[in-house]
Amino acid sequence: MRRAAVVFGAGLLFGVGLVISGMTDPRNVVGFLDFTGRWNPKLAFVMAGAVGIHAVLLRLLARKRPLGATSRAGGRARIDAKLVVGSAIFGVGWGLSGYCPGPAITALGFGLPAAFGFVAAMIAGARLGDRVLGRGAGDAPDTTCSAEA
Repeated sequence: MRRAAVVFGAGLLFGVGLVISGMTDPRNVVGFLDFTGRWNPKLAFVMAGAVGIHAVLLRLLARKRPLGATSRAGGRARIDAKLVVGSAIFGVGWGLSGYCPGPAITALGFGLPAAFGFVAAMIAGARLGDRVLGRGAGDAPDTTCSAEA
């Protein structure tokens, strides 16, 4: 029960941070990617803040792992075709829509039609990816990730 409360609190804090920083508005993301037009640096500041907080938390977790948390810092990731293709698809979707998963799910709370469309496409893409890779529902890879800015 305590772990669920901590996870809920962390998710709530993340969502509130996304709203306050304006990252639930796709125009901020698209503006950051528009180097030839009206470039908006706001996303760079949000990313810098997230990276800074993450670095501090990694140091704290290295000393003590609260609530059974694990840290995979310093591990070696294998770069293969699936990773490169998946990253490219993610980047194209992010650039075209202005959403990435965290802000899109947060934006659902505002009832934004674009957020619903993005989340539906994200779910469909994940299911298609599982089907193409031949994975069943119980065979999903470890998707542990840090906060998306």
